[in-house]
Amino acid sequence: MRVGVPKEIKVLEYRVGMTPSGVKELVSDNHEVFVETNAGMGIGMTDKDYENAGATVLATAKEVFDIAELVIKVKEPQLKECEMLRSDQVLFTYLHLAADPEQASALIKSGVTAIAYETVTARDGSLPLLTPMSEVAGRLSIQAGAFSLQKANGGRGVLLGGVPGVKAGQVLVIGGGVSGTHAAEMALGLGAEVTILDRSIPRLRQLNDIFGSRINTQYSTKDAIDSLVIESDLVVGAVLIAGAAAPKLVTKDHVQAMRSGAVMVDISIDQGGCFETSKPTTHAEPTYVIDEVVHYCVTNMPGAVPRTSTFALTNATLPFVRALAGKGWRVALEQDEHLANGLNVHAGRINFEAVAHELGYEYLSAAAAIAE
Repeated sequence: MRVGVPKEIKVLEYRVGMTPSGVKELVSDNHEVFVETNAGMGIGMTDKDYENAGATVLATAKEVFDIAELVIKVKEPQLKECEMLRSDQVLFTYLHLAADPEQASALIKSGVTAIAYETVTARDGSLPLLTPMSEVAGRLSIQAGAFSLQKANGGRGVLLGGVPGVKAGQVLVIGGGVSGTHAAEMALGLGAEVTILDRSIPRLRQLNDIFGSRINTQYSTKDAIDSLVIESDLVVGAVLIAGAAAPKLVTKDHVQAMRSGAVMVDISIDQGGCFETSKPTTHAEPTYVIDEVVHYCVTNMPGAVPRTSTFALTNATLPFVRALAGKGWRVALEQDEHLANGLNVHAGRINFEAVAHELGYEYLSAAAAIAE
């Protein structure tokens, strides 16, 4: 199969869909890999590195899209990229369609078969292709939050770890999944006082086993959010409902009641955000202020550390890429129900129920799409 890896064009996105080592694996499977020139520069990989791995380097994205049967990316295709997709292609990347009606419409119009990293599942119900980026985003959320808390950056001038004789900063993490757990771990490492909210009692027990008395765990209720948000120096939103838009758990009223210079980091922004005042930002302008509260809502947080992120992502995606390239998408999805859960769009139809519901499209199951 002909596999294409275009250069990412989202603002300040330096990741790439595949490392040279991933290319080498595909070439050893007798596939052809085509990489856009300079696609790997952001992770320190040159065109020569890709050529040495067996790839053919092409001058433009259009050449890559034109020749590829399977397109591997990191971020959702921008609208100009959607125009280059066609009905006989498979696109494998992050999509986050529930919060992006324009992209959904463009993918439907293209006729492409689009498989989303973020809805592929594992036997234990986890999301194996979202996990590595959730780990990175969780850790980065505390770095970004700590930086934003500095007075010169608009924050209230709080050092998360405090110093002897001065109280540590208070961090609230809403959501105890992968990103929330890693955020809590980083905040603890800086010496902050950390509280995690979650609605799963089994998960709260797991968090207690992991962290013991070093953190506070609390069942997530409106009352708990009401009291804890306004007391916190840093609030991290780490809520995920697979494929669906994130619920708005922190309201405008909460923000108005928060301390001047407090910071909010919304990891859930790819799915629309879990703060009512959230709006997407980029690494070029990562923050904005509402009611004297600093908001950090970058939609591609892991892009800030592209080398770490790309290697972690390729490690997770490569087995699925090999299956898609080796078997074709229909057979690969027929044989792997967990990969089939990644099918979001095919032949102009939405194949993930939460996305169809959120955006108001008719839903056609992945099984029915595969059988067509």
